Amino acid sequence: MQKINVNLYSRNTLKVASRNTMWCLIGCSFGDLGTILFFQLMGITWHSMFIMLLAVINGILSSIFLETIILTRQLPFRLAFKTAIGMSIISMIAMEIAMNTVDFYIIGEAKLTWWIIPIMLLAGFFTALPYNYFRLKKYGKSCH
Repeated sequence: MQKINVNLYSRNTLKVASRNTMWCLIGCSFGDLGTILFFQLMGITWHSMFIMLLAVINGILSSIFLETIILTRQLPFRLAFKTAIGMSIISMIAMEIAMNTVDFYIIGEAKLTWWIIPIMLLAGFFTALPYNYFRLKKYGKSCH
């Protein structure tokens, strides 16, 4: 009979997963918030769902770009890029969808205000953190 590990909590794992999730949030936020802000400032009146879809794509791309830059301090560019591409896409997509969902349901459209940004960031962070934590705990694999 296989023994089940009932002690899933680890302070050290949570600390590492939180740091990794924060890096992911920073990278994703540049592309996501930047896209929404661009459309808002330029007065481009696309449907909010199209803007948010583009924001999700740009958020993932900016996260990969930032991670590649960070990793080039330790690895050759090609390997840094390959590692960045291999990050948890599930975590990034979940983070992006959470951020944009909060914006849409509170504001009602793809629009940024000074007070919605912290709420969006918290939603993205706490959406991705459990996945990153359990992936690190179970497989010893970190997304960053």
